[in-house]
Amino acid sequence: MNALPHFARVWAADFEFAASPGERPCPVCLVAKELRTGQTLRLWQDHLQPLDAAPFDVGEDSLFVAYYAAAEMACFAALDWAAPANVLDLFAEFRNLTNGLATPCGGSLLGALAFFGLDGIGAIEKDDMRALVLRGGPWADDEKAAILRYCESDVVAVERLLGRMLPQIDKPRALLRGRYMKAVARMESCGVPTDAATLGVLRRHWSSLQDRLVALTDADYGVYEGRTFKTRRFEAWLAANAIPWPRLASGSLALDDDTFREMARLDQRVAPLRELRHSLSEMRLEDLAVGADGRNRCMLSAFRARSGRNQPSNSRFIFGPATWLRGLIQPAPDCGVAYVDWEQQEFGIAAALSGDDAMGRAYQSGDPYLEFAKQARAAPAHATKSTHGAVRDLFKACALAVQYGMGAESLAARLGQLLSDNYISPLTTTTSPHP
Repeated sequence: MNALPHFARVWAADFEFAASPGERPCPVCLVAKELRTGQTLRLWQDHLQPLDAAPFDVGEDSLFVAYYAAAEMACFAALDWAAPANVLDLFAEFRNLTNGLATPCGGSLLGALAFFGLDGIGAIEKDDMRALVLRGGPWADDEKAAILRYCESDVVAVERLLGRMLPQIDKPRALLRGRYMKAVARMESCGVPTDAATLGVLRRHWSSLQDRLVALTDADYGVYEGRTFKTRRFEAWLAANAIPWPRLASGSLALDDDTFREMARLDQRVAPLRELRHSLSEMRLEDLAVGADGRNRCMLSAFRARSGRNQPSNSRFIFGPATWLRGLIQPAPDCGVAYVDWEQQEFGIAAALSGDDAMGRAYQSGDPYLEFAKQARAAPAHATKSTHGAVRDLFKACALAVQYGMGAESLAARLGQLLSDNYISPLTTTTSPHP
């Protein structure tokens, strides 16, 4: 722990907890170990509940270490404890170190241990112990002892992993990521206010609603037979409307949801059909995790995406299914909700880190994507978003694609360009220049 001189105490900790879909976690036990002295605390839930604060120091002089710390922070919130001032999350640091690299055993604690050549509890034993925790109490004394041993084994694993990872961790930024995990736990704990009564109606009548959705939407396309999407009919519709569409190496149309989503961005005529397909095939209303208090809660899976974004379950999170379902987001009486997003955040960060003067000027203009188009002489100096919105969208797609390492095929699809190997117009095999 000599690499952490700014902290008088370094606590590695782990909770075991159970949580029904949409509900806050219910802590079952806690094991915490101070890594300088070896002091270890083992507390069962009946000892945790009466405490009004964590049973160890979480102030400015202490560091709290965990693996996917948002889970531990959610337990802090459930117990109404103040969150630690400083959090080091080894999951976030493992994702930071390995993003884009192969992790043969995944991103779990066991996967991280294996990546660094450290052994851990067997996966089958881990699954068995989690099942015992999730079964709920009451537990026999020997079961309690086994759960505490299992919990402590994760704390020991975190300690060993910290020793291996610490030389590679950018500590100031790691603490920022740990701070974010506290915010993630707060978001998960609060949840999204949801109209549970209307959701119940939708669930009861979902089958007949699907039929109605098909009838209303497919009237403009004629590509469905019952609830079955007919590829030949869709291909004929594309030809009739002169819409080029990505194809697989076999020559068949690419019909995955990612392709539909990209094509819907390029051509609004595709958007209603994409929403219908998504609603029929992907949306399982029973999976939407809404608690007894009408709040949608699920694991937000921070840092899971390659871009570093959250990656929550599309079926459990209210923002995952078809966009029309967001109408279920309803605040309580005398309350309100706000949808807030950063503007051009990625562009600004890239401009600052690269030191690119042209990129910096584009960002300072207030609309970097339109300014990018002007710099490339694809739009006149007097262009605005309203007059040259389509051009702006193309340059936005290009800028973000370059920043996130998008491949040529995906970028071509995003821009509506045709690649001779993979993208063939349903009307002609002539290809346009590459983007």
